[in-house]
Amino acid sequence: MAAKRLAVLCIFLLPNTQFRQLRLAETAEELPQLLREAEKASWTYLEFLESITRYELAKREAKSLEKRMKWARFPFVKSLDEFELRGQNVLTARQLSQLRELSWLEQQYNLILLGPPGIGKTYIAIGLGLEAVYRGFHVYFATMGELVQLLKSEEYLNKSKVQLKRIRNADLVIIDDLMYMAMDQREANLFFHLINHLYERSSIILTSNKSPEEWGHLIGDQGITTAILDRLLHRVEVIHGGENEESHRMKNRKSIFSAEV
Repeated sequence: MAAKRLAVLCIFLLPNTQFRQLRLAETAEELPQLLREAEKASWTYLEFLESITRYELAKREAKSLEKRMKWARFPFVKSLDEFELRGQNVLTARQLSQLRELSWLEQQYNLILLGPPGIGKTYIAIGLGLEAVYRGFHVYFATMGELVQLLKSEEYLNKSKVQLKRIRNADLVIIDDLMYMAMDQREANLFFHLINHLYERSSIILTSNKSPEEWGHLIGDQGITTAILDRLLHRVEVIHGGENEESHRMKNRKSIFSAEV
């Protein structure tokens, strides 16, 4: 017992800088408390080592998750558990369950969510993005307008360079409101080069209220349109929301008026 206490005391007396040099920064902060627990519970050497290892790994994962969430840049955070499946025909419960398994992401498939505004396309995309973040994947969310501005300003804005580097390195890129407006020749070229870079490196989720057949009119250049579609549709699941589907926002809206008696 005396030898054990001496060993614990020696560890306690080690400067925190040594733990930091070993990249055990979280353990360095918590070490006094861990040592008190070890002494109180009479942990064995193995139990003590297991405890500090679990603590360090748990803290590192929490920090990693926090960083992935920050880099994802979701406009809001709502899980798929909160999505109201009843009364909509975008996805069945079984389809949603299959998508949440993320096998499509592991196989680098793309998802295209089509349909009129307000049926939950963005909600589903963000929900799947959250699932991916929690599973350790790197995700990036951007509207089409934001993405085009990043691409156009990459040459002279360091902030755009940083964001596009994250996009190009992401496991999953979510592009919301694709083709909501026409692109000029330069924008179309820049967008093609991004899609070409992500092709078979990352998965992409696209939401749009226009079908791929209409994209050519908005891009203008049929050659670029064909090249973009060729890469997006090579490995893809296209999910259609009904044209007559009532807006998810309208069905789940909150009123300032109480229900009439």
